[in-house]
Amino acid sequence: MPDNARPTILPANHMYVSGLDQNDANHVALSPLSFLARAALIYPNKPAVVHGQTTQTWLETYNRCRQLASAIQSHGLGLGDTVAVMLPNTPPMVEAHFGIPLSGAVLNSLNTRLDASTIAFMLSHGEAKMVIVDAEFAPVMQEALTILKHDTGRSPIVIDALDEAFVKTELRLGLKTYDEMLAQADPDFAFTLPNDEWQSVCLNYTSGTTGDPKGVVYSHRGAAVNAISNILEWDMARHPVYLWTLPMFHCNGWCFPWTIAARAGVNVCLRKVEAQTIFDLMREHHVTHYCAAPIVHNLLVNAPDAMKSGLPLGVKGMVAGAAPPAAMIEGMETMGIELTHVYGLTEVYGPAAVCVKHDAWKSLDISERARLNSRQGVPYHLEADVRVFDPETMTPVPWDGETMGEIMFRGNIAMKGYLKNESSTQAAFADGWFHSGDLAVQYPDGYIKIKDRSKDIIISGGENISSIEVEDVLYRHPAVLAVAVVAKPDAKWGETPCAFIELKAGARVEAVDIVNFCKLHLAHFKVPRTVVFGEVPKTSTGKIQKFELRKRAGSAKAFDA
Repeated sequence: MPDNARPTILPANHMYVSGLDQNDANHVALSPLSFLARAALIYPNKPAVVHGQTTQTWLETYNRCRQLASAIQSHGLGLGDTVAVMLPNTPPMVEAHFGIPLSGAVLNSLNTRLDASTIAFMLSHGEAKMVIVDAEFAPVMQEALTILKHDTGRSPIVIDALDEAFVKTELRLGLKTYDEMLAQADPDFAFTLPNDEWQSVCLNYTSGTTGDPKGVVYSHRGAAVNAISNILEWDMARHPVYLWTLPMFHCNGWCFPWTIAARAGVNVCLRKVEAQTIFDLMREHHVTHYCAAPIVHNLLVNAPDAMKSGLPLGVKGMVAGAAPPAAMIEGMETMGIELTHVYGLTEVYGPAAVCVKHDAWKSLDISERARLNSRQGVPYHLEADVRVFDPETMTPVPWDGETMGEIMFRGNIAMKGYLKNESSTQAAFADGWFHSGDLAVQYPDGYIKIKDRSKDIIISGGENISSIEVEDVLYRHPAVLAVAVVAKPDAKWGETPCAFIELKAGARVEAVDIVNFCKLHLAHFKVPRTVVFGEVPKTSTGKIQKFELRKRAGSAKAFDA
């Protein structure tokens, strides 16, 4: 493994520097947009996007992305402007990953599960000048735009993305639809790659540990590099058939929109995650690859056996968010699906580490394979390094599988930084490494395994929930004196929020009242599913002892939220 030192830069007059400059012939900026142009050139008639009864070829997709870029520029938007989208996994979402950055603008994919106030914050903070919204999410977007107008006076251009075969609605927020906008665009719009690979390509929001989300900015270079790494980790051949079980708003679908273009594969769209639909699409389109949070894999494993019959052989699945347990691995193997465990964060473009499996593991029993596969693993191919350091001394921990430290990343698969947040960016990149905030050990074979999360983030169904955000809402309840929210293990969701509440003297309130109060102020997936009343344990200085509460959460009875 490389040490911390960077190689010395050669002086300008050295023979391997003088006269050997970058020029137009030997240096072109890396960009994932190039993958689209190549797919359209070499495989123009190969299917690129499948949605219901609709199929687009790579040439058709290339042309639609150019029209999208033209339309954005015709509205006066361009380099450095933000275009937000609130879309499910449909063709416009695939096209947004190419057409928006092709215009020079920055793609901001909004989490479709968020509440209106959070969406309004993101639209304001990211200064979105255009919003493309699917009809299904028009009501919550309408509310968000009302909040944005009230708080800032801003009203971005709104484009309605209709999907009439799947969603029936009369609500329109914009003056034109997505297809109308493309139809009015220049069909001969020039496909031009950015001159600077450090140019921003995407803006993604992560909840972090505070109430306000942080805006994570990606570069063209980072997106291209991670997209290629995805190919290498899976040994992905040409023309894969990829099922979109993973939301594309999650770290841009872990960069797979660009990965699939690089391999001229097929994007099989999926509006809603349902076991029957997933299995039907796998059979109909001969799916080869898919990614998903643990909850989706569990959904498939626990589906009726009759639903699983006739699946294509050799399907590869990727899981992140929580380590795959033995039952999940065994269930996947029974269905003929090979599972790969990856690890990462929004700040590293989704997965940037992988638990690479070895042939010798195949002969081990399921429990030992599960133990080995539960580790977060080693660096992605094109990530320079992933280490566990003592965060105080910045010295690597011993590779003994016992000494705990913080996981840190270095390389091209790391964000540019946090938008409008220089102090948080500097803290995240202190000492030349990205600090993940995840506590882990490193084994003698170099593999990393998470032991705790220093940021108190709860990962539920693949979604990050800030315990502080939930606590802030609970403190608004007039009966609450003290509160702490921790993760409770859950067989279905991986983790769910568990709220420990100390009531004010004389106050009387039921768990259902607390849950209903939270529903008024939080997205549904952030609402506590377990509420425990009683004195909240504290240190002598008044600090709440969350480590004690985590022990209690495991046996606490969940409430049906």
